[in-house]
Amino acid sequence: MPIGAAFRAAKEDWLKPFVAWLMLSIMAAMPARALTEQDRALIEATARNDVEAARRLIAAGANVNAQNESRDSAFLLAGAQGRLEILKLTLAAGADLKSTNRYGGTALIPACHHGHVETVRELLKTAIDVNHVNNLGWTALLEVTILGDGGAPYVEITRLLIAHRADVNIADRQGVTPLAHARQRGFREIAALLEAAGAR
Repeated sequence: MPIGAAFRAAKEDWLKPFVAWLMLSIMAAMPARALTEQDRALIEATARNDVEAARRLIAAGANVNAQNESRDSAFLLAGAQGRLEILKLTLAAGADLKSTNRYGGTALIPACHHGHVETVRELLKTAIDVNHVNNLGWTALLEVTILGDGGAPYVEITRLLIAHRADVNIADRQGVTPLAHARQRGFREIAALLEAAGAR
């Protein structure tokens, strides 16, 4: 093969995977689909916890999975903000349990982070992945022990996660487990629950 042709072939071999990676990166940074006015209105209704407006918009065809520039959808926002009634509406309308927010977390992870017990309970009735790891390297259980305050809501959420087979030994990127975090922060009740579930 002539040197020029070989150079062009080598260049193409390098360029194709780079372009594919670049396109995937751009797509990942974009909203899952273009927002309609209804979709945006539904996200706004969720943010202000306007249940009736959310109900009307969903009935009119607003997409509960459409994500805005911040990667929030009505479903993900309802989980993160503990909007229980709207969360139920989004689940009934086909919420994508695998969808993720700008931190790479499912609806369950921020619900646990913010101590929304009933929201967590509702999400755990679904097939949502209780052991999903977000872009920070944290599961729902890690968020409870890292970002929670150890109070009663977080104790109950820990109990719920364990009951739904959360892996109590998934560590963060530094190798620190939920039990180690709980002990470091003095969360005795949570630590006791984790120990009883076989945490190390």
